[in-house]
Amino acid sequence: MRYVLHFASPASPPQYDANPIHTLKVVTVGTMNMLGLAKAKGATFLLASTSEVYGDPLVHPQPETYWGNVNPIGPRGCYDEAKRAAEAFAMAYKRAHSVDTRIIRIFNTHGPRMQVSDGRAVPNFMAQAIRGEPITVYGDGSQTRSLCYISDLVRGVILNLERGDELPVNLGNPHEVTVLELAETIVRLAGSKSKIEHRELPVDDPKQRQPDITRARKLLGWEPEVPLEEGLKRTLDYFRSVV
Repeated sequence: MRYVLHFASPASPPQYDANPIHTLKVVTVGTMNMLGLAKAKGATFLLASTSEVYGDPLVHPQPETYWGNVNPIGPRGCYDEAKRAAEAFAMAYKRAHSVDTRIIRIFNTHGPRMQVSDGRAVPNFMAQAIRGEPITVYGDGSQTRSLCYISDLVRGVILNLERGDELPVNLGNPHEVTVLELAETIVRLAGSKSKIEHRELPVDDPKQRQPDITRARKLLGWEPEVPLEEGLKRTLDYFRSVV
C-alpha cells in the first residue's frame, strides 16, 4: 500500500448540520484510524482538510500560517473543529511515529457530480436557475468566495503527494468573487429568468474566503488553470443533465 487518502466527511453545512456527531467521528476517530493504517503499511497519508479551519477569518487572504477564528460551540463547530483536530492528529503521527503525512486545505471547489441538494452556493444557484426558481442569496451577498474547478484541485492533490511535505498547503483559486456576483453570473450563463431573493445570513457564515497560494506555487509548482466562467459552464452542463 503506497497511499492512504482520507477524504471522508460531509462537506456542506446542511449535511453536517444534519449529522454533527457522525461528522465529528469520521473526521477525528476516522483520521486516527487511517493514520494507524498508514503507519502499519508504511504508506503516505493525505488528509483532506478545509479552508473552514480558518473560520470567519480576520486575515485576508488566508495563508497557512494563520491560526484561524473559529467558534468551537457554534453550529459549524462539528466540522471546523474536527478538521482542526484531524490536522493535529496528522502532525502528531508525523512527530511521534514518523508517518509520511500531507495536509491539504481545500477551498471552495465545484464540478460535475456534485449533489443537487448539496446546499452550497454553486449547486443551489445552478439548480434554482435551471428550474427558474428564485436564487436564494444569504445576507446581502457581499460575502466572498474563491471557486476552484475540480480538475485543478485533483492536479494539486497529486502534486502534493509527489512533492509535498507534512505542513498544510492551501489548494484553491485566489480569484475572489462576491456571492451576489456568483449568483448573477450563474443566472446569465444558464440563460435563466430567475430573480435574486435575499435570506437571513446563517450563523458564523464566513465573510471572506480567499486562499493565499504562495506556498502551493513554490512547493508544488501549482496554481489553478481553469477560469471561473469556464469551470462554471462545465459544471452547469452537468446540472442541466440531472435537474
